[in-house]
Amino acid sequence: MMNAIRLLSDQPWVERLGWTLVNFLWQGIVIAAVYAAARRTLRESRSAQARYLLACAALVVLLAAPMVTFRILAPPRSEASYPYSGRVPVTSSAAVAVRTSAHETMVVAAHVWEDEVMPSIVLLWFAGTLVFWIRLAGGWLAAARMRQAFIRPAPAEWQQTLDRIRERIGISRSVQLLVSALVQAPTVVGGLRPIVLMPVGALAGLPAEHVEMLFAHELAHIRRHDYLVNIFQSVAETLLFYHPAVWWISGHLRTEREACCDDVAVAVGGDALTYACALAGLVSGSQALMSPALAANGGSLPERIGRLLNQPVRKPYPRSGAAVAATILLALGTWGLLAQTQPQPAKHEFEAVSIKPNNLGGGTSNSNSDGTRLNASMTTKSIIEMAFGIKQFQLTGGPAWLGEINYTIAASNGSGERWTNSVLAECLQSLLTDRFHLVYHRETKEFPVYELLTAKSGPKLKPHTGTQGQGTSAHSNDGIHNMTGSDLTMANFSDFLAGHLDTPVIDRSGIQGRYDVKLDWSSGDNSTFPSLFSALQEQLGLRLESTKGPVEMLVVDSVDKPSEN
Repeated sequence: MMNAIRLLSDQPWVERLGWTLVNFLWQGIVIAAVYAAARRTLRESRSAQARYLLACAALVVLLAAPMVTFRILAPPRSEASYPYSGRVPVTSSAAVAVRTSAHETMVVAAHVWEDEVMPSIVLLWFAGTLVFWIRLAGGWLAAARMRQAFIRPAPAEWQQTLDRIRERIGISRSVQLLVSALVQAPTVVGGLRPIVLMPVGALAGLPAEHVEMLFAHELAHIRRHDYLVNIFQSVAETLLFYHPAVWWISGHLRTEREACCDDVAVAVGGDALTYACALAGLVSGSQALMSPALAANGGSLPERIGRLLNQPVRKPYPRSGAAVAATILLALGTWGLLAQTQPQPAKHEFEAVSIKPNNLGGGTSNSNSDGTRLNASMTTKSIIEMAFGIKQFQLTGGPAWLGEINYTIAASNGSGERWTNSVLAECLQSLLTDRFHLVYHRETKEFPVYELLTAKSGPKLKPHTGTQGQGTSAHSNDGIHNMTGSDLTMANFSDFLAGHLDTPVIDRSGIQGRYDVKLDWSSGDNSTFPSLFSALQEQLGLRLESTKGPVEMLVVDSVDKPSEN
């Protein structure tokens, strides 16, 4: 369970889906309230068709609401989850260090809630939908069995009677009449090739006028395409099973569907009392809720008979229970909405900053930060890469001086509080906007990339031990390169390789866990050690394979040289 939650928490779509499910709590209540008000205006109407269409429309809106919400919650294209998205990651340790005010504490708490609660919500939703999909599949299998098992053709005179009524109500395609030992009431099965099933003994034991009106009821389902609507209805109930409003409206839809077919049967037979007697002879309550088959005893027979005789059966309505359920759902939905819309902390900026060009040229860039001050000699290109957490190959556009002029930067936060890498990145972004007037956009391009895969011999990785935190260090001397890494995932290691190769490296190894890595290789004419590609296979059991993939680029539209101060 915990492994599944941890796996889901790493997926970018899980948070969107979780918020979609939470937001549907209040959305469903609002839709149900509007539906109830509209239905009240139709209460005096005798038109079951109008109430049926209203319930259909409400169910469509209920199903569309989470789809629209999921679409709205999609991150902007510039924040899409590409292998190199250019976003500055905020780790859990950074998030804790950033808490410098009560306002930011609430924001961090909201993020923690998202990381821990949302995967659980999505996992529970998946489990619930799985149960209902299995239930729905069972109904479909049962309906398929009805078409094939324990059936025999009905007498020819009854098939002729069915065909005569079929033509009368306007159905052009043929409908077969069968006698089945599996049904307890007249039932229609199938959408494209429908059949009508009659219980054993019904054709001989019921008066002819009763049978004809029951035929008309089942044929009405076929003419109205209720079989297909019923499938859509069952899918909606499966996906949105956790909201009572879905079941409430869906129940109305089933009731009004049967009422519409009852009206057709009365119109064919001409006598509501005779049809009421026919219904009274049926066995009630045998049809499963999510069965795709449509039976004449669907819905509440007492209510249907009472409606036909203008003597509606009044059933107690649990107003207090409905009010409590609506209040709980509305409270949960509101709480989720407030958590989602928690205001973000103000953008961080340097309290004091000095920028001056120096004569070091574009060949060297270095920075040093003790958490409260930044002292650096950097090109504008290096500042952009550091500010947005991107690699050199992800930056394009802009004038040549971006990588040619070094600037001496001295900055502090003024508060004495230690900043994290994410806060420093935000400060640098503000600096680029305010002093360099940077204007940029993001776009995705097909780019040559490497995939990190396991070698045929299998990985040769050392699991992380000790207390040393995550990090890498690399040294180069006369074409010989030495790299050591501690507590690295394969994604971390891919990131290191990308920086060295100046080409995106995407982890496709499938290796989980954290490892301590040591790698030695040579470049150029130095043959003391193998090349990087050979060293990966020989020392770590990994390999790089060239391919193409989507990479997000940061494109500089315009930028100015900063004024000195």
